[in-house]
Amino acid sequence: MSQTITPSASIQKEKLLTGKWALLALAISAFGIGTTEFVPVGLLASIADNLHIGITLAGLLISGYAIGVALGAPILTALTNRMNRKTLLMVLMVIFIIGNAAAALSTSFAFLLVGRFITAFSHGVFFSIGATIAVQLVPPQKKASAIALMFTGLTVATVTGVPLGTFIGQTFGWRATFWGVALLGVIALIASAALIPRNLKQSPLAKFSDILRLLTNSRLILGYAITALGYGGTFVAFTYLTPILQDVTGLNQHIISIVLLVYGIAVAIGNSVGGKWANQNPLRALFWMFIVHAAILIVLTFMLPFKVAGLIGVFLMGLLAFMNVPGLQLNIVQLAEKYVPSAVDVASALNIAAFNIGIAAGSIVGGVVVDSIGLKHTPWIGGLMVLVAVILTGVSAKLERK
Repeated sequence: MSQTITPSASIQKEKLLTGKWALLALAISAFGIGTTEFVPVGLLASIADNLHIGITLAGLLISGYAIGVALGAPILTALTNRMNRKTLLMVLMVIFIIGNAAAALSTSFAFLLVGRFITAFSHGVFFSIGATIAVQLVPPQKKASAIALMFTGLTVATVTGVPLGTFIGQTFGWRATFWGVALLGVIALIASAALIPRNLKQSPLAKFSDILRLLTNSRLILGYAITALGYGGTFVAFTYLTPILQDVTGLNQHIISIVLLVYGIAVAIGNSVGGKWANQNPLRALFWMFIVHAAILIVLTFMLPFKVAGLIGVFLMGLLAFMNVPGLQLNIVQLAEKYVPSAVDVASALNIAAFNIGIAAGSIVGGVVVDSIGLKHTPWIGGLMVLVAVILTGVSAKLERK
């Protein structure tokens, strides 16, 4: 007897298919943004030499970018709250293209930093609204996995975009890398135009009083602190990974591109595992992730001087580096839905700001460590940051249980 598909089942199937394509478009955009965020890690030495600046000053290309995201995400998300979600995504990619083209055309460090700052504005708003769009495209029990799928673009960027960008920069000059990233922005713009549905649910307009509630709610502030410290700890070492691998581990410059590729593969695996792990109880998953992450960072300090051990340690650092991202974002979305449901988009944007405050803090702390006690000490200092996140996660879980 033939099985007939009811109209409602057919509509549901079509919605799921549309959601998958839309998530793919978000992932493509995240790939471009992830590449431009982290590609300077592989080019830091080349840019410093070309522009005749110190390595720690060049590190501002990462911390300065992160500060731009942190400042722009909550403010611009609130200001663009009335815009159609698809239109906003496309405008963000245009800003992304302009920022990277400006970086490619720069002839001074100051101009390059301005180009990075412009690009950062698109980053913050994209990931804040991207997370809230992703969770409405899937069933409730798949929310963390949907966020993880969107962030897959970011992790794939560390697998392919960053090593490829590093190779292009080393072969044709660092400016060629930024032109390549601008081209990625064009591809992401086309994908958004073709695959993102126009009738996405619009978030309620956030009032100033709602934003104030977000900034004064102790549970959300605790969540933002967990994000900044737990995610940012990696960047104490990761910002200076290329000079660490050159000067501490003693690797050839061309081998480092391969190491960054392997690191990116570890990041992609970790992100996928983290999304599945955090679906049911993000705080419990985060607690154990941070414990393992802190231990790896501390032990990595003693592994780096040895080539094989150092490479294993870097792989493990990559495995944990992004594993916490889906859980951290879902935690804030759930807290906002519970305490300030009228401002979930802005809450999400503030968490993107927290991610980037963590990156900026980690990069700046890393620079201080490099200038004072040396490159090899950056991992264990980052591990201490993550240990604080372990404590705060335990406190948050206990409060939510009550």
